[in-house]
Amino acid sequence: MFTGIVEEVGCVTRIEQHGENRSITIAAVSTPKELKPGDSVAVSGVCLTALDIKPGSFCADLAPETWRLTSFSRMHEGALVNLELPMKADGRFGGHIVQGHVDGVGKLIELERIADSENWWLHIEMPREIEKYTVYKGSISIEGISLTVAKLEGRKCTIAVIPHTVEMTNLHSLQPGDPVNLEADLIAKYVEKMMTSEPVESTLTLEELVRQGF
Repeated sequence: MFTGIVEEVGCVTRIEQHGENRSITIAAVSTPKELKPGDSVAVSGVCLTALDIKPGSFCADLAPETWRLTSFSRMHEGALVNLELPMKADGRFGGHIVQGHVDGVGKLIELERIADSENWWLHIEMPREIEKYTVYKGSISIEGISLTVAKLEGRKCTIAVIPHTVEMTNLHSLQPGDPVNLEADLIAKYVEKMMTSEPVESTLTLEELVRQGF
């Protein structure tokens, strides 16, 4: 499990095709020091398995589905990616529950400087399957970043972003039209499941309660 608090920005230095899968190499300063082969690591919101770990880099394999159904489809050598290690059991919960399971890919409309402010508006177009889980002031993971919804207009989602978030993530490297990984709030999906499930009929009868002494 992750929390959407980006710990480091890495750089994709190599993309190689191996059979049907792709292997990516990511250069980073701190993250490889914490990894062992087989460990999970969130790369721009996608939970991947760390392989071939070296000082200053690690690799990860991408199945065709992962490449096709995430923002990795725009990935190129030199691309910046957000990195986060799994949350420790005794760690501080700084963001919200993020699984690293991308629910859909949105589109960056614009990263707009707010007038007379140091902050920014991040405008995202969401697919319908994410829109239904998104609420005003609710949580959403964008490229693995835990963010809070400031405004909703149909499928357009707007988030207020502080300078630190822009500088310390890959947001500043993205261009309008770029795909972005989206993960909806996990709690919203469980609530939907419970609300739409068929009620379970109880087999408990009055006679059985009496028999058990109630």
